[in-house]
This record gives sequence, C-alpha cells and structure tokens, in this order.
Amino acid sequence: MDEIREGSTEVSCDVLVIGGGTAGPMAAYRAKRHNPNMRVILLEKANVKRSGAIAMGMDGLNNAVIPGYATPEQYTKEITIANDGICDQAPVYKYASRCFEMIQELDRFGIKFQKTENGDFDVKKVHHPGSYVLPMPNGDTVKKALYRQLRRERVLISNRYMATRLLTGRNGQIAGAIAVNTRDAEFLVIRAKTVILCAGAAGRLGLPQSGYLWGTYENAANSGDGYAMAYHAGAGLANLECYQINPLIKDYNGPACAYVAGPFGGYTTNNDGNRFIECDYWSGQMMQEFYNELQSGKGPVFLKLDHLHGDTISEIEAVLHNVERPSRGRFHQNRGTDYRERMIEMHISEIGFCSGHSASGVFVDEFARTTVTGLYAAGDMASVPHNYMLGAFTNGAVAGEHAASFAEEIDLPDYDPGEVEREKTRVLAPAKRDDGIPPNQIEYKTRRLVNDYLQPPKVTAKMNLGRKRLAEVRDDLENRMVARDAHELMRSLEAASIIDCADMAAAASLFRTESRWGFYHHRIDFPEKNNDEWFCHSILRKQDGQMIVEKRPVAAYIVPIEESERSAYDRQRIRKSA
Repeated sequence: MDEIREGSTEVSCDVLVIGGGTAGPMAAYRAKRHNPNMRVILLEKANVKRSGAIAMGMDGLNNAVIPGYATPEQYTKEITIANDGICDQAPVYKYASRCFEMIQELDRFGIKFQKTENGDFDVKKVHHPGSYVLPMPNGDTVKKALYRQLRRERVLISNRYMATRLLTGRNGQIAGAIAVNTRDAEFLVIRAKTVILCAGAAGRLGLPQSGYLWGTYENAANSGDGYAMAYHAGAGLANLECYQINPLIKDYNGPACAYVAGPFGGYTTNNDGNRFIECDYWSGQMMQEFYNELQSGKGPVFLKLDHLHGDTISEIEAVLHNVERPSRGRFHQNRGTDYRERMIEMHISEIGFCSGHSASGVFVDEFARTTVTGLYAAGDMASVPHNYMLGAFTNGAVAGEHAASFAEEIDLPDYDPGEVEREKTRVLAPAKRDDGIPPNQIEYKTRRLVNDYLQPPKVTAKMNLGRKRLAEVRDDLENRMVARDAHELMRSLEAASIIDCADMAAAASLFRTESRWGFYHHRIDFPEKNNDEWFCHSILRKQDGQMIVEKRPVAAYIVPIEESERSAYDRQRIRKSA
C-alpha cells in the first residue's frame, strides 16, 4: 500500500493548468506557444498520457462547424434553442467561429477524420438545422497526438498530483494551487500568475442505475474536483440545476444512439418498435419525452438497429466496440444480444454536472475567464452549453492564449501561508484516525442520496430533506472518515468534492422555482416554465463562508432568435397523422 509521508515542496510558474484530459493539454500547449519563455505547468492526478474523458479515444466530433455544412450563426442559434434560451451567446459564437481551424490543427497533429472520396470532411447530420457530426476512424490516437505536442513544446507535466484547493491573493485574485501526491501524500504548493481549471465533469454525482460505483457514463475519475475548487475560491457557477442526464445502454451506461448510431440510421423506439421522438440529439426536452415513454405503458425504450444492413451494423460496431467503449462488445456478448437480431434496452442513467452535455458549469465569458481574476475554466466544467470534445479543444486554446497574455502583464501574487497550513490539516485529517468510515462508503451514501432526493422529477420537500441527509453525511466525512494509505486519501478528497457538488445541486435546484430544460429541471410543484421571472442564469457562489444563489441576466443575443424558433425543441414527440 502507498505509505503516507508528510512534507511539502513549493514551485512557481506563469500559467498553471489543472487537468490533463482534453481541454487541459490544449490550454497548456497554446499558452506555451503564445510565449515559449513562459513556465507552464500541467497538473494531473493520474497520468496525462491516459487521463480524461478521451483516455481511450473518441468516436467523433459531435459539434463540428465546418464551412459548407453549417455556419457559426446557425450553430449558435441551434445551441441557444436547445438550451431553452438561457445562453450567453458570446462564448458559443466564439467557439463556432474558431472550431474549424482547430479541426485543421488536430488533423495536422495526426488525428484523422473521416473524409469523402473527394477528400472533404464526411460530416453527418443529427441536429435540426445543420450537419455537425464528424466521425474519427482512428480516434484512439487523440491522447498520443496531444502528448507529443506537449513534449515538443516542453510543457512541464506533473502527474500523480491532485489539486485540492486554489490559492488566493490579498485582493481575491488567484495566486496558485495546493496539490497532494496521490502515491505518498506529499504536498506541492504551486504559485502561479494564472490558473486554468480543466478538471472535467462531475461524473460521480449520482449513482448509476446499474448499481456499480464506477459504472458511470463519464470518466470515473471525474469527481467534480474542479467544480469544488472553483466554488471554494469564490467563483460563480452557472445553472447547476440543469443536470446532465443521458439515455444510455441499460446496465452498461455506454452511449446509445444520438451521435454514433443515429447518422447510420439507428433510432430510439418504444417497446412496440415505434419511434416516438423526432430527433435523438441530447436535450432536456428529448429526455423528458424519453422519461414520459418509460412511465407509459409503452416502455421500456430501446435502440433499434436490426432494420439496418449487416455491413452498416459492422461499421457501427467498429466505432462503439473499439474506440468509444472497448468493453461494450464483451458486455453484449455475455448478454447474448446482437444488434442484428434484437433491440437493445436503454434507460435514464445517473445525473451529473457537465456543460459538455447540458449547461451546468463554472461561469465563463468568451475568453474563458471566470468571475475570479486570474482564474480560467475550459472543457466539461466550464459553462459553455453543449461543449463536447471539440469545445474542450477550442475553448482550452482560448483559455491558454488569454491566460498567457494576462500573465505577461502581472507579477506573481502573494498568498497566505496560513491558507496552506489549514488545507494540510483538512486533507490529512482522515489519515490521522485509527478507525472510521472508509471513503467509498461515504461516496456511495452521498450518491445514493442524490438519486433519492435530487434526481428529476424534483420535489421541493424531498430536496429539502435531502439537504438535511447530506449534512449528516458531511458530518461523517469531516469527523469520522478514515484513510489508511495515500490511495484512500485521494478517494477521501474525491468524496469531499462529490458532496460539495451534491450540496450545490440541491441549492441551485431549490432556487429556480420553475421547470426548464425539459427533464433536466422538471419540478413537480412548479411544473410550468416562467419566462417572466426566470429567463436568467442562476449563479451559485461562496460568500463569507456561505453558499448563495443569485439571478444573472442573459446577455443580449448576438444571433437573433425568432419567436417561432424558440420552442423548436419543445416539439420532440412524433405526432400521429390524422
């Protein structure tokens, strides 16, 4: 077992990037390209070579805005409508304007995208107005290609260090971060002029319906650490009541239809084999119709592929079973299921925070700046709706460039040494106990409570009771949780992040007294959408040690939305012809 040894080291840099998945490496790469003389550190609690949501590769880009297939204006409008109008368009439009150049750069890195016989990008259609899906035949090379670029630019990589808290200066600006070695618990204090958070989604918020602690749709290492760090640093977090909820393969939690099977002709059906939603693009309203069908006499819901040609199904399998989820083929084999012979059961799986698939994240502007000076965020934890992998790449690049430019203008901020000592005490507390509750039990209980009390459809009395139950678990976490080695110490820190996210989910959900985003924020006792009072962001932050939630107006649209277009995603159900 990994022994716990106390000690600490202090280093300094210009730009600190936390998270080595998708957005983080691109942010570090672009920061270093901006100024090769800068000291850029990339911090990762696992290993940059194999970390993040794309550790095993990716099947394709879900939101590629490529000339000839879609325009930035078209895409911005699409995302605004899909997000129920609650969208600051500036970061979305910036992404849409820059993502094609990012695709070209990734292509030069050696990440190949599917092309037509004419050599054009082979873009598929899933969304309403435009075509955005770009398959990746060798998506398993993404991490390798990224790592090569990091080494070429001489970015300093610190693997096996988990960031626990951000350091703040006298005026509240960011001054760096505190991290702990996941193998021996040695502390690392990193002073920095700017910090970019790229720690991914809060994927371990709810418990999967399969019952497996690690059987999550998201990368299982993504425990909401970035969300928690941003909160404790005083940054605003946007629309945390808008959960990520996906239609996934039952008991497996792998992706089902929208972006892989959909372009090939697969679709979602009820138990009668009939399609009931017009578009399988993940949105809150689609999930609402999915839920309605499950609750009706026509459930369960299935992924239908058995009507397709065998060669087409083989193409789908090549993506789903080799790149997207290598274990999925074995899962179906053990179940005795074959796409060619029967439909595959789907269900609603765990809830989480992820701007990549919904809207919940650390609030950022078009330059990836948070509400705290010197702090940036990108990827699945930044509030750019429906960001996905290409958004992580593109917005990571934006964050890296702007953070590096800002770092050139300022001196290294001071920090309070007492802040470090207090954090050491907090982190090491579980290791000081001889006996107690192991972190996996704390985590399981927290996530069980999230499902029992916070999962849609939401009920006010249940959520209030859930907050009380979570407070009881927090008391156990702070006073009775035990860590017997460095690995369990890391798990205890993850458990603390998960319960922070659970508290934020409850507070945000109680604050917005309406229903919005379809199933994502469906409140039983406030069933109607209320644009007069709630057409706004909810911003949650920490103030004087307390969690507060406030309204923030939606910024004026860059791309106008016609009144007739605003409700496009409300009309997902297929209507019977007269």
